[in-house]
Formats: sequence, structure tokens, C-alpha cells
Amino acid sequence: MRNIQKVLERWGGWAARDYNNLGWTPVAAGFKSLIVAPRSRRLDCCDADGLIIDACICRLRKVRQAGEYDLLIAHYVYGASKRTLARILKQDEKTVRVQLQVAEGFIDGCLSMLDTRLEMDDSVEVSENNAAIRPLPVKKMMMW
Repeated sequence: MRNIQKVLERWGGWAARDYNNLGWTPVAAGFKSLIVAPRSRRLDCCDADGLIIDACICRLRKVRQAGEYDLLIAHYVYGASKRTLARILKQDEKTVRVQLQVAEGFIDGCLSMLDTRLEMDDSVEVSENNAAIRPLPVKKMMMW
């Protein structure tokens, strides 16, 4: 089981970086190795993982409400806090948190349905001990 928030944080770092090796290159052939790409301090994922998660994000935009997509992009790509998003949207912060959780759940479900292993899975796994805090069993009291 993977922590979807960590997955989306890494995807946001991948989506936000200025250089992208997937399309055409703005530098002439042979000169690319001379230019050092700026390195961000944000964690990011590899291109293969980024494209898989990006496909799930596009599916969210197509199937679900547009507001959920906008919240994911604003929070994970641009780094806007939930409080800032609530203030901009003039909504309660709880509403923004719930909408983000719904969108995160959708992405997690898409990744589960694809049944693919991401390269970042080892670093974003949730251990079974920390997965959920289980309540202590309650002793049944007998009344005489």
C-alpha cells in the first residue's frame, strides 16, 4: 500500500520542473551536455512514473469535477497550502481538505486499477504497523 500524498508530492515536483526531456529540445544537438539543468530542491519522480500518474490525473479531469483537478494542481504542482486555497475559493478549509481527499482517493484507485508498480514504491510504501491505529479492545462488563 503506497502513501498517495507522497506519490503526488513527487509527481508535483516532476510536473513543476522547468526542463522536460519528453518533448523537443530547445538546445541544438551536441550542445545539450554543455548546459546544466537547474536542480530543484523538491522531490520528483522518474519520467515513467510521472507519465503514469499524469494519465491518472488526466482521467480525473475527464471524469470527475474540474474543481478537484484544479485543487490537485494548485496544491501539488504550485505548492499552495490548503488554507490558502480555502481563502482563494472562499470556502471552509475542511471543504478543501475533503475535496483533496476525494481527488487523492480517485488517483489512488486509478493506480490500483492499473496494477502497475512504480519505481518510487519502495520509498512511499506505508508499513502495516503505521497503516492504521487500531483501537484497543474493550472488555465486556457483566452486570449482575
